[in-house]
Amino acid sequence: MMLPTHALAGAALAVPLAVLVPEAAPVVLAAGLLGGIVPDLDLYVGHRRTLHFPVYYSLGAIIAVPSALVLGTVASVALAAAIVGAAAHSVADVFGGGLELRPWQATADRAVYDHFNGRWIAPRRWIRYDGAPEDLLLSATLAAGLWSFVAADIRLVVAGTLAVAAVYTVVRRVLPNIVEVVVPALPAGVVSSLPARYREPAPTGSATGADVARRERDASQSARAARDGR
Repeated sequence: MMLPTHALAGAALAVPLAVLVPEAAPVVLAAGLLGGIVPDLDLYVGHRRTLHFPVYYSLGAIIAVPSALVLGTVASVALAAAIVGAAAHSVADVFGGGLELRPWQATADRAVYDHFNGRWIAPRRWIRYDGAPEDLLLSATLAAGLWSFVAADIRLVVAGTLAVAAVYTVVRRVLPNIVEVVVPALPAGVVSSLPARYREPAPTGSATGADVARRERDASQSARAARDGR
């Protein structure tokens, strides 16, 4: 799912918590929104692995929410909202597409890394890829729900986030073509630091995406074999 959807989801999930400290509701909603954003700060450094913790964030939320109910302080409620937003983001990515450059081709078998079990979780593709029309529909639904509960200043944030989602949806399927033009023009040191999906050759046919996925699987199998001493 795209980042605006995660941000809006984090804010929406913070609404029930904001009831605990109505005088600080904007702070709690902002915490939820930021919590929904934080996991994607790993976009270029081990994306969906470095800051995505579907199990640990969820366990944290199970602890943080009851604590907020008991303590009732602004800090405890805001922290709970942030953790819930991050947990929702990490879990929701399982139901989106994979990590390939063109996720609508459905060639990758990795959605989110599960640190607890030490494995990648396969994408469910209920939302086919980040920026898909159904992803925008989900963003719009979340924004509409938030609109009824938030103050005017927060509505500006909601509207701006939805606008970003709409623009991203329009350009999403063009972005890989731009990447394939820009990346070869970058310095070698910069290119080597980019995720593998940005360094793959431009596809010449529909089979290329499968070739990329096959190479990733072969590399993963080789790594496992080396680790296991085979």
